[in-house]
Amino acid sequence: MTQLTVYADTDPSRVLIETRAAAEIADVLSDIGVAFERWDAAVALAADAGPDDVLKAYDAQVKRLMEEGGYKSVDVVRVNPGHPDRAALRQKFLAEHTHDDDEVRFFVEGAGAFYLHVEGRVYRVVCERNDLLSVPAGTTHWFDTGENPHFCAIRIFTSPDGWVGNFTGDDIATRFPLFESAA
Repeated sequence: MTQLTVYADTDPSRVLIETRAAAEIADVLSDIGVAFERWDAAVALAADAGPDDVLKAYDAQVKRLMEEGGYKSVDVVRVNPGHPDRAALRQKFLAEHTHDDDEVRFFVEGAGAFYLHVEGRVYRVVCERNDLLSVPAGTTHWFDTGENPHFCAIRIFTSPDGWVGNFTGDDIATRFPLFESAA
């Protein structure tokens, strides 16, 4: 289930806010410039659905969002426990980074955890099917796929280059609860 947990960035044992209420999640994240919405991921994907199948299933929603936000490119990331690069992908996304582009994700399957490091706090947002998260360019964050990843997300970008991370070199992600412990 979608969940927001806010910690002091110096103390991962100190929970400042914890909620599963979508409206409260949206309000708290809005205060730091992050948009959170619940959409309807009404199309069930086949186990072997490729990126084109996913984009076709959600064509209308993606087109609307791209037009509204002036976005230029879109792709699909789908990782499951059998993905040959799952461990390497997890490590890459677990490293704290920023982007020169907004990071917009619509989860159409499964779940994962975004961690936003903003103004002395870490916001852990466990996103699942139906969640749309839009993180502004320059926001320091990381993402955890979990040890046994299962998620599919449509990623939307302003830049035609797609996902490009600017890694901070900070090991903060190692100090906070991993996605497996998010319950």
